[in-house]
Amino acid sequence: MARVGVITFSDGRPPVHQELLSMNLQFQNNLVKKLEEEGHEVVVADEPPWNNETAVKAGKKMQLSDVDCTIFNYAIWAWPHFTVLAAQFAPSPYLCLSNINPGYPGLVGMLASSGALANIGIPYWRISGDIGEKKVWKKVNTFINAASCVKSLRGETFGCFGGRPMGMYTATVGADVWARIFGVDIEHIDQWEIVRKAETIPQEKIEKAFQWCEENVGEIVYDGKQLTPEILKKQIASYYAVKEICEEMHLDFCGIKGQPELTNNFCTMDIAEAFLNDPYDFDGPKEPIVCATEADMDAALTMEILKKLARTPVLFADVRHWHDDHQILDLCNSGQHATYFAGASFDYRDNLPQVIFYPESFYFPAGGAAVHHLAHPGKVTLARLGRKNGCYWMAILTGEFVRFDDKTNQEIMTRTQIEWPHAFCHLDTSIDSFINKFPCNHVHAVYGDYVEELKMVCEILGIGWEVI
Repeated sequence: MARVGVITFSDGRPPVHQELLSMNLQFQNNLVKKLEEEGHEVVVADEPPWNNETAVKAGKKMQLSDVDCTIFNYAIWAWPHFTVLAAQFAPSPYLCLSNINPGYPGLVGMLASSGALANIGIPYWRISGDIGEKKVWKKVNTFINAASCVKSLRGETFGCFGGRPMGMYTATVGADVWARIFGVDIEHIDQWEIVRKAETIPQEKIEKAFQWCEENVGEIVYDGKQLTPEILKKQIASYYAVKEICEEMHLDFCGIKGQPELTNNFCTMDIAEAFLNDPYDFDGPKEPIVCATEADMDAALTMEILKKLARTPVLFADVRHWHDDHQILDLCNSGQHATYFAGASFDYRDNLPQVIFYPESFYFPAGGAAVHHLAHPGKVTLARLGRKNGCYWMAILTGEFVRFDDKTNQEIMTRTQIEWPHAFCHLDTSIDSFINKFPCNHVHAVYGDYVEELKMVCEILGIGWEVI
């Protein structure tokens, strides 16, 4: 949850400030109580600013407390320059909130104060209403969650294993661009580090993880060539190698090029990519580490944003095929889907019985297990960061993951790539609109509705968005 700063502004006339102080604080208390009930940590100004000194003091307290965002709260008329002074120190983004208090001009104070911010070029967002009303609270919480997401991105490091994958312009971007827009650094790492590090993983650790897979995965289809116990153990060692590199280099999320170097000469990264994105691994529960295949940087960043908003693993997939007879988009990519999506559960015992490790059979001579499953049904939000003429924007849309009867599911998956994981998605838009507007070949999804949060994230970042 977020750390939220609250500054409730007051009238600059001492007698008026004192007369209305009790009422002003009651509105502040209502706001603070609601924020805390929803799990947010709240930092409150020592007193409602009623002169220049208290305004600066309030802003500095928010700065020292390192809040994720600051709510400028208005229940009565407040002198606008107090807000401007507080904003010199209080961390942005800013939400100007006007309470419902018709006997006193709180809305007037909010509009005048936010207008002052606009005059000097300080961005803000406005909401007016009773914090106890569901629709008002939803708007406030959307702002807070988006602000917290953007704040937590800043200072993160992305680990890029390998370079541009197979000529994809949409998968790579300069470090200076990310630092300027998102506050994220990029660390480039040779894929050889995965090979080298995998050789140092203790054999007993690999054997334990291998037995865990044997006991928990629904089926492992060894073929004696593309998938053998030895190759699977190499994939497990690769998972541990990437995980340890992330820990040693303090990487917050990552991407692995894979093709063609590793897939031709070592093994596929399907196991590593799936279990890095999962909320568990062979050793127990863990925090998902966003990992994008083909080192798709904008994919990984989209996933990192979705992960922070939904607090779940995030799907990575190719936009593989539109099945017109079933009106579904088949989202499918080599082993990349976290096994979480098989059952939409944080408990591996719900998911792994539905998972099959198939041998790779698609341009991957080094072999390995593909992590096959079909995504659990449910409403989803899909998104992707893209660039038009060098400028970032985000494509946002909604849909629903569906399943059919077993025979139909198998028939549909066999049309494309049976050994890979799939998500069948009914779109809440036409396929023509999707194809014409979607920015690239990779798409990302989480269960639930996060459209408003994504729009707000984009607005805070200063980038465009479109709901398709």
